[in-house]
Amino acid sequence: MKVLVFSSKDFEVPFLKVANRGKHKLKFIKDSLSTHTAMKAVGYDAVSIFSADEACFLTIEKLKDFGVKYITLRSAGYDNVNLRAASRLGMKVANVPAYSPYSIAEHAVSMLMALNRKLIESNRRVKQYNFDLNNLIGFDLNEKTVGIIGTGKIGAIMAKIMNGYGCKLFGYDKMQNQELIDNYGLEYVELNSLCEQSDIISLHVPLNSETHHLINEDLISQMKDGVIIINTARGAVIHTDGVIKGLINGKIGALGIDVYENERGLFFKDHSDKIPNDDMLMKLNAITNVLITGHHAFLTHEALTNISNTTIYNLDCWENGNNTENELTK
Repeated sequence: MKVLVFSSKDFEVPFLKVANRGKHKLKFIKDSLSTHTAMKAVGYDAVSIFSADEACFLTIEKLKDFGVKYITLRSAGYDNVNLRAASRLGMKVANVPAYSPYSIAEHAVSMLMALNRKLIESNRRVKQYNFDLNNLIGFDLNEKTVGIIGTGKIGAIMAKIMNGYGCKLFGYDKMQNQELIDNYGLEYVELNSLCEQSDIISLHVPLNSETHHLINEDLISQMKDGVIIINTARGAVIHTDGVIKGLINGKIGALGIDVYENERGLFFKDHSDKIPNDDMLMKLNAITNVLITGHHAFLTHEALTNISNTTIYNLDCWENGNNTENELTK
């Protein structure tokens, strides 16, 4: 099968080649998929795309006209793909539903610890041979309350890790995980109650109509003063402007984000020669108690191996005339 791999990153190409073992004809390009670049897929059976690619109705229609039959995502999230259009046009779409929940959860904890213990500032001072400890005070995680919004695979691992720190756990999810209740003492509560009682809030939900701007000014106003918010889910789950206001007025004590609602076209690229024209991003970067990592959470050897293996597996299934359990289209 001829496959055009959009948005290919230097770090992932070796993993995809190893997983492929010469079975499919892969061509790697750095261009993101969009209505403007879809024509590059002429002559290909399938395309592989990442979370920053744009597979809207018009793009999918063009891919169909160009002969593309399959779209395989190298991500779990698929809010960037118009599945209804793909289904209507008879195109199959599959994702990587669970590449490494540990990578995301562990990154979330790393951000939390870096913010709480002010490790970035501490290291910056030491590099200048300044060993002053003033304004570097954090707090023990032991006996603090952690609210986990979304207790799926990633949220469940986050709960397990925070339980290890001796934290009290609250959870919010439509589907309750009995194992978390039994093994880690997690208590499911309403969202408002979670926000009112949590010292730390960690987000692990997909982006959809119900979770878009889930964390907004109204909800922030109900949170504890000095709350730490960690978002390794999707950027638009939080209302960025509202969070900035919360940071400025001190309601939010610290913010760690691996995702950003205007990240498309920004993340995964080097913009150091020209500062992006993005006021919200500039404000976030200027606030000292904000830590931003540009979609870095998934970047582990295990995750990249699993993503590559599942991507090739999806292609193998389609080439052999089989369905893959990872298909998103009906």
